[in-house]
Amino acid sequence: MPLPPTTPSLLRRMACWLYEGMLLFGVVFIAGYLFGTLSQTRNAMDNRHALQAFLFVIFGIYFVWLWSKGQTLAMKTWHIRVLDRTGQPLTQGRALLRYLWSWLWFLPPLAASWVFELKGGEAFVIILGWIAIWAILSRFHPRQQFWHDALAGTQLVDTSLPKP
Repeated sequence: MPLPPTTPSLLRRMACWLYEGMLLFGVVFIAGYLFGTLSQTRNAMDNRHALQAFLFVIFGIYFVWLWSKGQTLAMKTWHIRVLDRTGQPLTQGRALLRYLWSWLWFLPPLAASWVFELKGGEAFVIILGWIAIWAILSRFHPRQQFWHDALAGTQLVDTSLPKP
């Protein structure tokens, strides 16, 4: 009977998460340029909400497409793969569900910042604090998975070669 796949360490998953964020700068740049050109937006504050909705869709396409193939570039670099609970590759529907649940990384602090009208540094501290809390909460999952993965029926597994 094969051993269940191991979960990558929290440090590795967070390093992958940060690397993914760096790669998304390129996606945001290209998508923002495309949006600005097509909408002929001259001021950054014009069409701000439409741009945010556009980026939400672009991020969704990016993650759903790559997760349904098993890995993003950052996940390949850090030897992490996303699978469903049974160890099978994600369907696009399951990847979409994971994408929607993954917004739990950001929506609670963004909502709190909006409700309490926090700006700049205050909002940044709340967001970073929530990200740290959300990451640490994975320690309470039986397999140390992030809770959005548990809710979406997915898991992150270690694909690095075993050490001799």
